[in-house]
This record gives sequence, C-alpha cells and structure tokens, in this order.
Amino acid sequence: MRSASTLSTGLFITCIFLFGVCLTAQDQNDQEQNAKEFPGKGMPPRAAATEYQSQGKAGMVTIGAEFAGHSVPTPGHAYSSEDYIVVEAGLFGPPGAQSMLARGDFSLRVNGKKVASPSEPYELVFHSLKDPEWQPPESKEEKQSATSINTGGGGGGDKLPPIPPKMPFPLRRAMEQHVQKAAMQEGDRPLPQAGLLFFLYRGKTDGIKSLELIYNGAAGTTTLELEP
Repeated sequence: MRSASTLSTGLFITCIFLFGVCLTAQDQNDQEQNAKEFPGKGMPPRAAATEYQSQGKAGMVTIGAEFAGHSVPTPGHAYSSEDYIVVEAGLFGPPGAQSMLARGDFSLRVNGKKVASPSEPYELVFHSLKDPEWQPPESKEEKQSATSINTGGGGGGDKLPPIPPKMPFPLRRAMEQHVQKAAMQEGDRPLPQAGLLFFLYRGKTDGIKSLELIYNGAAGTTTLELEP
C-alpha cells in the first residue's frame, strides 16, 4: 500500500503535467489566432492598375497608385500618422510575371521640389501611429476636475496637465502588425503585388498642390502624377 507522501508526490507531478499541457494548448491556440488575423504579409492588390487613381508603365510592369494623405489604410483598419504621408501602390504584369521589389525604388516629389523624398521604412511610422477609434479611459484627475467645475470648486491653477494615457501594449502591437502587413513587401515577388509606401511630411495636406510618385527599379522607370 502506498504511503500518503508517495500519493501526494504523484498527484503533484500529475498537476504539473496537466498544467504544462494546458499552457501548450493555449500557446497553440494563440499561434492559430495570430495566423488567422495575420495570414502572411502584403496588402491584397486591387483588380487592376486602373482601379487606382493614377497609372504608369515601366517596361512590362504597370503601376497603379493613390494618395492617402496622413491616413494609413490597412485591410479592415484605418490608422493615421501626423509625421508621414502614405501612397498605396500596386504593381501588375503579364501572367506569370515576377519582379524584384524594393522600398528604395520609390520616391515622392511634393510641390515640384528638386529633391524627391525617399520612401521610409514602415518601422519609423510606428512612433507617430494613431488609431482614431481608440479613446483613452478618463483619468481620475479629469473626473476630479469635472467635479470641481460642476460644484464651483476652484484652485489647481498651478497644477501641470496630466500625462496623456498610452494605448495598451496589446492594442498598439496589433496596430503595428496591421501596418507591417500592409507595407510594400520587398524581394523577388510574383505579380501583382501591392502595399503602402511612407514618406516623411509633417505639414498639412492642404498645402500640397502637386505630387509625383517616381519609380526607378528593376522593371524600369516611370513617374505617376497623383491627386493631392
């Protein structure tokens, strides 16, 4: 007959084993959920280059592009950036065509400037990325301030304004993943391909009078006049 200590040890080992199985199952479920939400990289191209506002041809490749301003349109989610303006572009070719893509193939000339702005890595957009639909929870200071105003309370004029609350990490991470997925991919890719291009511009889009998207890559060279 087993002793109480032996039974306790066996029960402890069984609990540890079951706990490990649960963690493994949870991890697998998380991976499957991530795979469903982010099934590969790249923004789906539109039906044809003519579905974009502007078109240009470089060799056998036709490029369609559309200016999005400070908006960052990803599939199913729309974000914004005060520091960058965005162009959605698609590259199309004959059946079976492939092309070497690189972010550096694209630049943007704003208001006829002599030097065009290079396309920037999507990672640089993260620090200024915002979700217009996210509303920060009301802080205790804001509630107290509102109560003081409603009850006629004064004072607090020397107080510094509260630090704006940050978006929770899981939400920010999901936002960054959506933008990463929507960015123009690089490498030898089968056509059609599409994605977002990012250009540094902190001004208001009202001040943009002319835009030219310049492509100089493996397929050739072309310039597209975009609608601001």
